[in-house]
Amino acid sequence: QVQLVESGGGLVQVGGSLRLSCAPSGRAFGHSNIGWFREAPDKEREFVAAIRWSYGTTYYADSVKGRFTMSRDKAKNTVYLQMNSLKPDDTAVYYCAEDVGGILSSIRDFRNYDYWGQGTQVTVSS
Repeated sequence: QVQLVESGGGLVQVGGSLRLSCAPSGRAFGHSNIGWFREAPDKEREFVAAIRWSYGTTYYADSVKGRFTMSRDKAKNTVYLQMNSLKPDDTAVYYCAEDVGGILSSIRDFRNYDYWGQGTQVTVSS
């Protein structure tokens, strides 16, 4: 059963932009942390960004800070990841994930997340 539904990946040139979306299937986000993680070939899954649904506070990996922006729309029950100034190193499968416990101390740790989306491919060509 798909818990989170992602959309918005694709192929873009260096310097371009994409926006990813993520929404839960058949339910609403609660007092959760919602994170974006990515996995490139032969690399471990890494933290990209996260948002605390209740408060709207955001957290970013150093590698994307200043280029990526995560936001939420409570009315649409959706989170977004706006990705600007994309680089070839951003190429990966991007996953949306939800930690229903909303634990701040482990917001960057993918092992603490309960639900995952199917992943969406982002490819940045040079």
